[in-house]
Amino acid sequence: MISRRVFVFGAGAGLALAALPGAHAQYKPLVTVYKGPACGCCGEWEKHMRASGFRLETNSVADVTPLKRRYGIPESLYSCHTATVDGYVLEGHVPAADVKRLLRERTKTTGLAVPGMIPGSPGMEGAPQPYSTIAFDDRGTRVFERH
Repeated sequence: MISRRVFVFGAGAGLALAALPGAHAQYKPLVTVYKGPACGCCGEWEKHMRASGFRLETNSVADVTPLKRRYGIPESLYSCHTATVDGYVLEGHVPAADVKRLLRERTKTTGLAVPGMIPGSPGMEGAPQPYSTIAFDDRGTRVFERH
């Protein structure tokens, strides 16, 4: 049986903690994006990520290819922009839901990619087409999610 003292002070302590500023603030991961200065669809993907709760830092670079190589992205997975988030690499129009799942599950992989520029993927206009988000690392690739 809970004593009155424990109940009152315990509940008060819980309420006091809940009232602290930021006690329920949700962590917003920082996505660092590298893209060409004229890429419009990259900006649309950035809007999708912000709307999904991510913070973004954007870097315009003349050539993204050296970064793709440095981060170990297979050429077959290349797309228009490259990003990093919490130790992972993102290539192309990866849906925010897939990034959230990756961060939640802490999957052992280098990163995720949506190769090319698939109509209907986040940031890409056009009639939606089926596509897959691919997980990749130094051992190869695998389907992470189908859309």
